Amino acid sequence: MNKRRIQLQQSRTRAKRLKLVRRYELVSAVTSHPVRLRTVVTEEMAEKNQETVVLSAKDESLEKKKTRRTKWTVSQFPVEPEEGVARFHDFKLSPGLMHGIADLNFKYCTPIQKKALPDVIAGKDLIGKASTGTGKSAVFLIGIIARLLKERRIKRENGTPRALIIAPTRELVIQIAKDARAIAKYVPMRVAEAYGGTGYERQLQNLKTRSVDILVATPGRLLDFSRKRVVRLHEASIMVIDEADRMLDMGFIPDVRSIIHQIPNRDKRQTMMFSATITEDVSRLASQWCVDPVSVETEIEQVAVKTVRQVVYMLTKDEKYLVLYNIIKSDACERVIVFTNMKRDAKSLNDRLRRDGINSTLLTGDVPQQKRTARLESFRHGKIPVMVATDVAGRGIHIDGVSHVVNFTLPYEPEDYVHRIGRTGRAGMDGISISFADEESSFYLMDIEEYIGEPLPCVPPEEELLKPIERK
Repeated sequence: MNKRRIQLQQSRTRAKRLKLVRRYELVSAVTSHPVRLRTVVTEEMAEKNQETVVLSAKDESLEKKKTRRTKWTVSQFPVEPEEGVARFHDFKLSPGLMHGIADLNFKYCTPIQKKALPDVIAGKDLIGKASTGTGKSAVFLIGIIARLLKERRIKRENGTPRALIIAPTRELVIQIAKDARAIAKYVPMRVAEAYGGTGYERQLQNLKTRSVDILVATPGRLLDFSRKRVVRLHEASIMVIDEADRMLDMGFIPDVRSIIHQIPNRDKRQTMMFSATITEDVSRLASQWCVDPVSVETEIEQVAVKTVRQVVYMLTKDEKYLVLYNIIKSDACERVIVFTNMKRDAKSLNDRLRRDGINSTLLTGDVPQQKRTARLESFRHGKIPVMVATDVAGRGIHIDGVSHVVNFTLPYEPEDYVHRIGRTGRAGMDGISISFADEESSFYLMDIEEYIGEPLPCVPPEEELLKPIERK
């Protein structure tokens, strides 16, 4: 009997010691090991009520299974029909693709989307005349993804894309790839990019080690990877050439020809070309690369008039900086892009704004790619409200929330004026375009008005825009 009592006493003592050890572990876990805290607490709860813990684990498992079973449906993204306006619901897209479109809140199609999307999804060759900001990227991205989803997936070599998108600048490539990932967020579709200036090894390894469905690239970097057999283009049955007129201006057409020789023949692929202007040279290239292409055009003024309020201030060269400074300091100005024609003018203007206490950044062609990307992201997220740029930012930079575009100097080419003002008035929001016409640049106004097909309101600047700068 005494022996039994001694055994019970020893058992209780061991239990108390174990409890003390676990309390010590609990305190230790709180201070330095958060992961162990969960283990200790679970063990202590199991000691008190093992059945409750088991039931809780079962409930958690059931909840996870229930969550996995709950699928997104198109009914969760209701868009009321409107007369004369197309919805993305009208194209019978897959639920996964519609889920990505819903996340981006794309409800109604722009004119280019309404006209071109049926032909793109049907696999027809297409030539689209559309300026920046019209939603043309969504046309070919949604069309490509919709077509690829219908194809049977087979195992392919790494670096062998099924669709190829060529763009003239790295900024445009980065933006298109970003848009593609957002649209294809809920479907099994992998997007990769290849562009010059930075990230060579990262891009190379990304293509070497993984498969890719959609490849977005600049011509030079793509040819480099192709020569090294990192990229193989023989299965790229869809080809998109974006900003075709810009490709011509920048001398990329020989590179594009070399790329086209590596992809399937034109009768075995879908070819799409998009350009702000359909020149004779663009038409000649289309006849060589496309088969019975559908032509789709949207008027330039559809973008300019509906979403952007335009004004031209007639002033002297000496008044320009003062008016710009007061525009930036006004309450209505939230985020502004200021355009100049020359790199040296942009740098000088940016330096002057910073000296006067304006938080601004510079974007020109000679800014290294890493810095350029960082500056664009700071501007995109509102950390820097003012960006001074040359026309390198006029095309392909999609940043929502730009309230003002200021043409500090009017562009030499009317097309560049349209591309510049397309930086504002995006995503259904209103925007303001302000241009300065001084003694030198006012001569470009007639060509711009003729190009957009309407007169521009030319007025002197208001009194509050001419008030002197108060310097501390």
